[in-house]
Amino acid sequence: MTGRDGQAEFAEFVRTRYPGLVRHGVRLTGDHGHGEDLTQEALVKTYRAWRRLHPGGDAEAYTKKVMMRAAWRIGRQRWRREIPTDVLPDGRTDDPYEPRDLARLVLATLRALPAQQRVVLLLRFWGGLTEREVSAVLGCHVGTVKSRAHRAISALRRPGGPLADAIAPATAPARPTSPR
Repeated sequence: MTGRDGQAEFAEFVRTRYPGLVRHGVRLTGDHGHGEDLTQEALVKTYRAWRRLHPGGDAEAYTKKVMMRAAWRIGRQRWRREIPTDVLPDGRTDDPYEPRDLARLVLATLRALPAQQRVVLLLRFWGGLTEREVSAVLGCHVGTVKSRAHRAISALRRPGGPLADAIAPATAPARPTSPR
């Protein structure tokens, strides 16, 4: 494989896979801009490893693994950057129906979770990996995966939380009363 052939193949990979990789990055970070940044950083690493990955390797799986590990590491760092918000400083939102949009509520709730909890949830429930597989991908103990998932799910189920009004609680069927 010559340098130009590898560049053309990598360019084709980016052209076809970039939108899906950005969506994956948005799910990992909770923000479109950060998801794009994460994708681009992972693609730089994929390009460096391209000769090893192509044609026999799975470049997309490699890129996603780089993205997941980077998102996991971000969760360990102290956050000192801006926090994105959908509410303008004057209290208005761009869309009056936005608070009722379940997808936006879920994304906002995921965004509010710590990065490591968000990554574990996405790998477990979006990616369909087992706890053991998640621990292998992230290079941590299975107990860490379990505790992060438990904390994240507890936060999502919290009464009065952002999803409380969006998801109606399950009610038990009324029990018939017997006459005495």
